[in-house]
Amino acid sequence: MNGQSTFVVDFDQLRRADVAKVGGKNSSLGEMIQQLGQQGVDVPPGFATTSDAYWNFIDENGIRESMDRLIEEWRAGKTSLPETGQAIRQLFLRGDWPNATADAILQAYRALATKAGQKDVSVAVRSSATAEDLPDASFAGQQETFLNIKGDKALLDACRRCFASLFTDRAISYRQTRGFDHMKVALSIGVQQMVRSDIGGSGVMFSIDTETGFDKVVLIDAAWGLGENVVQGAVDPDEYQVFKPLLEDSTLSPIISKKRGHKKIKMIYGSADQPTRNVPTSKAERAAYVLSDAEILTLARWATIIERHYGCAMDMEWARDGETNRLYIVQARPETVQSNRETAAFSSYSITSKGKTLTKGLSIGDAIVTGQVCLIESAHDIDQFVDGSILVTSTTDPDWVPIMKRAAAIVTDHGGRTSHAAIVSRELGLPAVVGTANATHVLHSGQEITVSCAEGDEGMIYDGTADFDVRTLNIDDIPETRTKVMLNLANPGAALRWWKLPADGVGLARMEFVISNAIRIHPMALVHFDRLKDQAARDEIETTTAGYEDKTAYFVDHLAEGLARIAATFYPKPVIVRMSDFKTNEYAGLVGGKDFEPDEENPMIGFRGASRYYSPRYREGFALECRAIRKLRSELGFGNVVVMIPFCRSIGEAEKVLEVMAENGLERGKDGLQVYVMCEIPSNVILAKQFAKHFDGFSIGSNDLTQLTLGVDRDSGELAHLFDEQDEAVEWMISTVISEAGKAGAKIGICGQAPSDHPEFAQFLVSRGIDSISVTPDSFMAVKQNVAEAEAKLPKPRDV
Repeated sequence: MNGQSTFVVDFDQLRRADVAKVGGKNSSLGEMIQQLGQQGVDVPPGFATTSDAYWNFIDENGIRESMDRLIEEWRAGKTSLPETGQAIRQLFLRGDWPNATADAILQAYRALATKAGQKDVSVAVRSSATAEDLPDASFAGQQETFLNIKGDKALLDACRRCFASLFTDRAISYRQTRGFDHMKVALSIGVQQMVRSDIGGSGVMFSIDTETGFDKVVLIDAAWGLGENVVQGAVDPDEYQVFKPLLEDSTLSPIISKKRGHKKIKMIYGSADQPTRNVPTSKAERAAYVLSDAEILTLARWATIIERHYGCAMDMEWARDGETNRLYIVQARPETVQSNRETAAFSSYSITSKGKTLTKGLSIGDAIVTGQVCLIESAHDIDQFVDGSILVTSTTDPDWVPIMKRAAAIVTDHGGRTSHAAIVSRELGLPAVVGTANATHVLHSGQEITVSCAEGDEGMIYDGTADFDVRTLNIDDIPETRTKVMLNLANPGAALRWWKLPADGVGLARMEFVISNAIRIHPMALVHFDRLKDQAARDEIETTTAGYEDKTAYFVDHLAEGLARIAATFYPKPVIVRMSDFKTNEYAGLVGGKDFEPDEENPMIGFRGASRYYSPRYREGFALECRAIRKLRSELGFGNVVVMIPFCRSIGEAEKVLEVMAENGLERGKDGLQVYVMCEIPSNVILAKQFAKHFDGFSIGSNDLTQLTLGVDRDSGELAHLFDEQDEAVEWMISTVISEAGKAGAKIGICGQAPSDHPEFAQFLVSRGIDSISVTPDSFMAVKQNVAEAEAKLPKPRDV
């Protein structure tokens, strides 16, 4: 053991096969130092005590028989769990260090201090159980961690407390539930040089999306100061998502999501009596991102290296030293929830009616639950929890697990996706909404609420009992088809939920949804902020775009990132992004929009679509849309994105729009850019041959095409009986444009609702030779089945 005793071993002498000797955490640290250091992954140095040191402590203090007896009395029901845990911990805390073990620990500590060039180097003292991080048992948070430990006495005290923490109530309960023999699980202690993240930052990272199991993203949470606040859920961290397949290209920056957390507190170094303490963050710290883009990409690349080495999805902790600005990985373990989940079948939830929104936060899981609130402020009051109710509290830690298991759902004020509440909720299969900021203030015990995690990244809390549908989708039942079946997606927050579906890409991604939900500001109000007369709008824009010197960059960044999440879901399959298709009344509803939009009697057939893009009224706003698409394709790397122009009335208009796009860096054919046009106006059908010379494909918008072919307002209740997408005139239009597109060599698909609602309409489209049908995700399986049946009825091609 490289000259060291049997009680202590340096990290750089350990491999992951040493779990029985030093536990999962410590063996993993050694593995990364030995195997991944040359690939650039930095891990702080340190050493581990062995399982021999643990058993030696027990035997030298003569406490093995007492431990056995106390556990048996508890199992027999003679004592309570708290009494048993307290009694066993006292055995450790009153024990004396065997000389050989203490000498080995202190000798290793002094060697570490010498290496660091410090007399009393500050270290983190972590527990590492010798049965932890197995595929079905994470042991996460079951034992204690002590930070900023300095000096011989403080180190030995912290190590003794680590041994004792193997018998916290939660650790005993966890082992009992999992069937582990309490007297066969040993505890190793990891002593690791502290990274000065107290004046830097730290957080947690997963090489998989924690909510959907999407395996092509890295999720990073980040906060100022030491990392315990992120793990415990005591702080609302920044959250970043990075698309892994594009990380190997150093010219790209595939960060598909950046969300700034409130980060109201940070943990810093304290005194000898209290090694760490929480202090408020400054306004500047709250307003800033913890990590730069370059640091986000470095961590994401490390995550992929670690995942590739271990051969499974990984859960990691990282830290940035505030003195050197160097990044480090301080822990890595296998991810144990999503990677073990059944992938063939999943349930799809959708709200049909709901009460008013009471609060919202980050959604954990994808289910919907209704029930009564049980509000508990402190862990001291957990005995008041009502089984089967919805737990509402400020934050959770491992002491809360016993009642979390009995809850129907969980709602917290604080925490991110990697907080304790989020991790445990996933393990238990419970929907949770974390980081609401105010749930304990706006909800009360006995109140009927609905917890919805089925609407994307945002988890919603609704008043009362909502109505919802649940559908079970089984991927194994989906047939293959020659006709491509794609998805209509709008909400970036929900897009990753559908990655398991064998869709042929995205046939319609609605840009206006991203603008209205993720940005909410009229683009011209950002271009001409100085012209904005509405003071309330000015104030809101100033707050929303804080940190951006150029307000238009806020629009470009957020639009590109929102669309990137959709583009990533089915990469490298095509994703057709329709440029903004708001009506003037909808544009006017955006922040600052009233100053830039005309009043129209009939916005449905007014100043919308292509006519806006070259108009002086909106040309500069369209330029921002083009900048976002250019960033999406060129900087983030999503070359699978196809641009689509809506409501293009004439060939002259098509030429003007393509010219404006080229002026803004989007030239059809350059760098593989394809441009499609919506077919939703009779002129698109009548002049299909000419339109095909200017566009690479058509997408039939059957709602608008029906409206304009039949002269029926699709929103009119009086004329609802006349609005029929299967009317022979509409079907003639569709058959004609499919035929003309085929002759011209242009792609043609449909993105209307009709194929989802009417199986016979899907069969009609297949019989006419349409290339693709794009539908809502909940209709995908039914449409795919209808298409397969329609294809089976087509004449078989003759053998040549």
